[in-house]
Amino acid sequence: MDTRLRPRRVAIVVYDGVQSLDVVGPAEVFAMASEYVRRTRVDGRPYELVILASRAGRMRTSSGLVLEAGRAFGSVRGGIDTLVVAGGRARAAATDAALRAWLVRMAPRVRRLASVCTGAFVLAAAGLLEGRRATTHWAAAPALARLHPGVRVDADALFVCDGHLYTSAGITAGMDLALALVEEDLGRAAALTVARHLVLFLKRPGGQSQFSTHLAAQGIPDGPLRDLPAWLVDHLEADLSVEALARRAAMSPRNFARVFVRETGTTPAKFVARARIEGARRALEDGTLPIDRVAERCGFGSAERMRRSFRRHIRVAPREYRRRFPGGRST
Repeated sequence: MDTRLRPRRVAIVVYDGVQSLDVVGPAEVFAMASEYVRRTRVDGRPYELVILASRAGRMRTSSGLVLEAGRAFGSVRGGIDTLVVAGGRARAAATDAALRAWLVRMAPRVRRLASVCTGAFVLAAAGLLEGRRATTHWAAAPALARLHPGVRVDADALFVCDGHLYTSAGITAGMDLALALVEEDLGRAAALTVARHLVLFLKRPGGQSQFSTHLAAQGIPDGPLRDLPAWLVDHLEADLSVEALARRAAMSPRNFARVFVRETGTTPAKFVARARIEGARRALEDGTLPIDRVAERCGFGSAERMRRSFRRHIRVAPREYRRRFPGGRST
């Protein structure tokens, strides 16, 4: 057999309550990449997938679907190229001392160690993310930072690489990470072919924060603020001060601010700042409006104020951000 075609073994660690998409999403990416290798005979190796758990046999996912773990992780000593910890009810899995100890033993033996979504909690509990930059689902990022202060949590990234450690954001971001790993191994053409077949972006524009305010706006329960956040994200150029928003909600500013925090989990000022950043990012990615017009349309007042806000929130200037996207203009 051609040694170039000897499979790279990808092991995905699962447990009761694992999120099924965290497993099958990346698995399908690797499986399709293997088909590409076999069909084109490119200079690369296909993937061999194995599912590991505390015991071999069936594992019930958070949705009720059942996965079959081929082996117990404790029986594996080596032979793994890429080791992935899936997310789901990962904080419970993180209390498994045997799993933590096995991950610590395996970490130096694998080429890549990765997590999907809340699987980062398991890696962090094993001490493997200490001093590292990492990400997880945007809703779980504050808890990861609080429970593991030694981890530099990037709540906006879709996936993060720090050395041989890879972490990804919520659920479908595991497929973004898997595509990046395929591109790393087999090249852009292979990853692009897989992305096209799975109807995915090869590199999805933006980060996790592009979803946060729109989702928050849709999740407000019935009450005086029911329609306000959705209106807000569609009117970024308006006066969005607490006083103006309180008038729109027919509430006193003090009561409005209190209810807003209760319903959204953040202050009006922070919500507005995040919404304006997200709106500006989408406009910059589109690439059709000049930067000063983007700043005006998104309520910053000036390109300089938008630049300072971008530097503070996403650590990059608007012009530099725009250049990351195909056809991005610099003005």
